[in-house]
Amino acid sequence: MADFVNREVELSRLRESYESDAAEMIVIIGRRRLGKTQLVQHSLADRDDAVIFQATETTAQIQLDEFVDVASEAFPSITQIRQNWEALLGYLGDQGGVVVLDEFPYLIDADESLPSVIQRLWDQRFQNTSGTLILIGSSISMIEEATLLGNSPLYGRFTEQLDLRPLDFAAAQEFIPDEYSPEERIFVWGTFGGTPYYLDGIDLDQTLGTILTEEVFSQNGYLHNEPEYVLRTELTDPNRYFAILTAIAAGKTTSNEIAQAIGIDGKQISTYTQKLERLRLIEREVPITEEKAKSRRGRYRIRDPLFRFWFRFVYGKEDRYERLGEEAYEAVIEPKIADFVSPEFEKLCQDALPNLYPETTFLDIGRWWYKEHEVDVVGLATDGTIVAGECKFTNAPLDYSALASLEDHAEEIRWRPNAGDSAIEYALFTRSGATQSVQEAVSERKDLQLFDLSDVNRAIGN
Repeated sequence: MADFVNREVELSRLRESYESDAAEMIVIIGRRRLGKTQLVQHSLADRDDAVIFQATETTAQIQLDEFVDVASEAFPSITQIRQNWEALLGYLGDQGGVVVLDEFPYLIDADESLPSVIQRLWDQRFQNTSGTLILIGSSISMIEEATLLGNSPLYGRFTEQLDLRPLDFAAAQEFIPDEYSPEERIFVWGTFGGTPYYLDGIDLDQTLGTILTEEVFSQNGYLHNEPEYVLRTELTDPNRYFAILTAIAAGKTTSNEIAQAIGIDGKQISTYTQKLERLRLIEREVPITEEKAKSRRGRYRIRDPLFRFWFRFVYGKEDRYERLGEEAYEAVIEPKIADFVSPEFEKLCQDALPNLYPETTFLDIGRWWYKEHEVDVVGLATDGTIVAGECKFTNAPLDYSALASLEDHAEEIRWRPNAGDSAIEYALFTRSGATQSVQEAVSERKDLQLFDLSDVNRAIGN
């Protein structure tokens, strides 16, 4: 297991809560595999007044018995307390302890009254102590229903809420061997993303093709059924959601395109996409110059690269990889992998923009499109300047036609925070260098810069 990586902000917030003289109630949410349990364990490593209880799917009485067994290691006298949640948690609060109820939805499954019990305990007793109660849930929908929605008994009572997300590119690099080239780092990031469980469980001393063959394509692979497992823990009837994710992975990104691809009425699609958004599985993007709530030009993307890879290349095609065996990567994936990784490369270029233009302050950074026009990277600066960028993650050098196309598309961007036209600067991001004509243009023009993979890695990898 790798050393605990990053999460400094979350660790600081947790430790400040533990040191508070007031009672604290904290909820930690986030989909599976992001390290919620490890985060809390790491935050409590130097304390002897903590009870970390990981619930399982069993009866209410067995859960109580197991909780008492775990709690008695730090608080032996708890065995003398009446065995119900209100009495046990109240006692630990009086002792100023830190109580962690991991997989809290399992406890609610066994005892639906538990949120109401904790509400009463908090209102009448616990909040007058110096204790800390932490509730963790991997099922986002269930933990939100139990704690964060307006009809929950616990609504409005939390003193801290942590919504754990995947690691960013810089933090993920701590899992990557030092000898990796900038290109190899982007390929791994574009395939596995920033989920610690994925990066820590695969053998990154192997080639990408070997990793995918052994861990994703193989029926015994570490990540072979990972997306399906995560989805089935969240969704009681996942088939239509699987169809939606498959459509998005195949390039059907608007509501109408998705609805047509899976054969449902376009008016129904929002019910499903909103659910997938709440589960942090997809996100709706709009052109950077528009407001998300008002824009009608939204496009959906799968947020996690491994999920996107699985739904594009694996789901429903398992027999193909079993038949091809070790030749599967070379035959099926290798010709398409650069194109697959390209959208993640574009996101990295967007993230790199502030450090690549250190004298510019950006209001917003993202993508822009309108009809046939599209720009991969758009930075809107406080002085009214637009930085427009083109990303080429191909084996061929970036040629002058890419620059000319970028200039044509960028001229269509309508963003005027002040009176008059916006000045435009141009950025070219390339995996394989640029042709002589592009290099000459860069040397002659003050409004044009060229960046390679090393530049992008340095800008966001530290």
